[in-house]
Amino acid sequence: MFSVFEYVLIAVYVAVLLVISRWIGQQAFSWMPPQATLEAQRVDDLFSFLVSIGAFIFLGLVGVIVYAIAFHRAPPEDYTEGHPSRGDARLEILWTATPTLLVVWIALQSFNIYQQLDILGLNQIVHLHTPLESAPAYAATVSDLPKPASETIDVFVKQWDWSFRYPNNVTSNQLHLPINLSTRLNLQAQDVIHGFYVPEFRLKQDIVPGRKIDIVLTPIRPGKYRLKDSQFSGTYFALMETDVYVESLDQYNQWLTQTATSEQIPINQAVAENIQPPKTLFNSGWYTVTPAQSGIANKRKLNNDT
Repeated sequence: MFSVFEYVLIAVYVAVLLVISRWIGQQAFSWMPPQATLEAQRVDDLFSFLVSIGAFIFLGLVGVIVYAIAFHRAPPEDYTEGHPSRGDARLEILWTATPTLLVVWIALQSFNIYQQLDILGLNQIVHLHTPLESAPAYAATVSDLPKPASETIDVFVKQWDWSFRYPNNVTSNQLHLPINLSTRLNLQAQDVIHGFYVPEFRLKQDIVPGRKIDIVLTPIRPGKYRLKDSQFSGTYFALMETDVYVESLDQYNQWLTQTATSEQIPINQAVAENIQPPKTLFNSGWYTVTPAQSGIANKRKLNNDT
């Protein structure tokens, strides 16, 4: 049995671990890119929480191992077996109940953050529906329905090109979003599975062919970001990037007006890569999809524009 002094030492050790783990969890915020959406703040809170738990478990186990090595080493030439721990009901309960409670705690924290996203107008972060549906079927009650997004932008993705159609039918290969306003993105893949991912936004969503997938974003940090394809989609997958601009509502409307009255021929990096002569003598002969040149914005309808 432990003495009172040993119980006090264990309590002090656990308290120190909690303080250090909490500090490491706070440092985790600096490990991520800048928070560019309201959603990113909630995701980072969960990430910091998980880092704190992981640090507490890691440091606790390392401390026990170091203590055992320093004070409970077997003397030289002692090859006897250690005391068996099986059959100890208290120990069995401890190492069964502790992980169970920890997992339940993590689940409750995750659910709590999900509810906070609902408060910000994200009753369902991602709503998956088929094109035949006339209206989305939300599981929440009427009072819990999310606030309507200020804009709805159609996002079309194919090998290897991003295209965006705005409410005034402007089409562009750049994604522009008004700051401090919720924007609904209607994601559609025209060939294979792609992935919508902007690191600063935190929300990442796979785009499945034959389905329309909606996500709602609320940008809060102006600037220029990069949209990446998080799913491997073929030969020119590394070139599946485009610019994302978060700007004021006036700048956003001004850009829409200018783009609607001008012709733009976007540069498709996959096309530029494809027409370059081979850089090696080796030719694998593997089949690849030849990238199609992007059409002139506002002059040629997208393949899915029906």
